[in-house]
Amino acid sequence: MRLRPTRRQGPSDTELATAWQVASLLLGYPDEEMLERRPLFRRAVEGLPASAAEPLGRFLDHLDATSLRDLETDYVATFDHRKRCCLYLTYYAYGDTRKRGMALLRFKRAYEAAGLVLDEGELPDHLAVVLEFAATGDLAEGRRLLLEHRAGVELLRLALTEARSPWAPVLEAVSATLPPLTGRDEDAVARLIAEGPPEEEVGLAPYGGAEPSGPVFLPDPVLEARSS
Repeated sequence: MRLRPTRRQGPSDTELATAWQVASLLLGYPDEEMLERRPLFRRAVEGLPASAAEPLGRFLDHLDATSLRDLETDYVATFDHRKRCCLYLTYYAYGDTRKRGMALLRFKRAYEAAGLVLDEGELPDHLAVVLEFAATGDLAEGRRLLLEHRAGVELLRLALTEARSPWAPVLEAVSATLPPLTGRDEDAVARLIAEGPPEEEVGLAPYGGAEPSGPVFLPDPVLEARSS
C-alpha cells in the first residue's frame, strides 16, 4: 500500500482570516498609517496561498511605487465616482429599494450577535467592514455574508479589472478565498452587467430613515468591540 499526501481542499481558517484582514485594510482610504503598515502586510501575505498572496503582493508593489497623494486621488475617482465600483455590497443586489434597507439590518444584527457595533452613521455592508468582521468577529457568519453577496463581489472585481484599477488585485484575492461562482451567481452577475441594480424611489427608509439617491459613500468604517 502506498501512502498518498492529503489534498488540501482550500485555505485554512487562519489563512482566510489573514487574507480578509489584509484585504479589509487595503480597501480602506489610503493614509500614512496604511503606508507604514506595508512591512506588516508583506509578512502576513507571505503565509497565504499563492492565489491570494500573488495579487495582494501586486497591490503592495503599487503602494511602494505610488505617492500618497496619487493614491488618495485614485481612490476617490475609483470608489466615490463610479457606481459600478461601489464598495457597499447590498447596492448590487437591491439598488436603492426598500429591500436594501432590510438587507442592511441583517448585516447589523450579525455584528451585534458577535458583540460588535459600527460607529454611528456608517452602513454595515461596506466590503472592508464585512471582511474585517469575517476576519476578527465571526469567520463563519462573515463568510456567509460574503457568499450571500457573491455576485456583488464578482461584479466589483470585474468593474475594477475593466477600469485597470490598482485595487483590482485586492478583489482578485478576495474572490480567490471564496468558492467559484455557481450558475445562479453567474446569472446574477450577467443580469447586473446588463441591467444594473434595481431602482426605486423609496431608498433606504427601513434602515435608519436615510434615503440616498445612489450608492452612499462614507468614511472608512471601523468595527469596535461593544463595551460591557
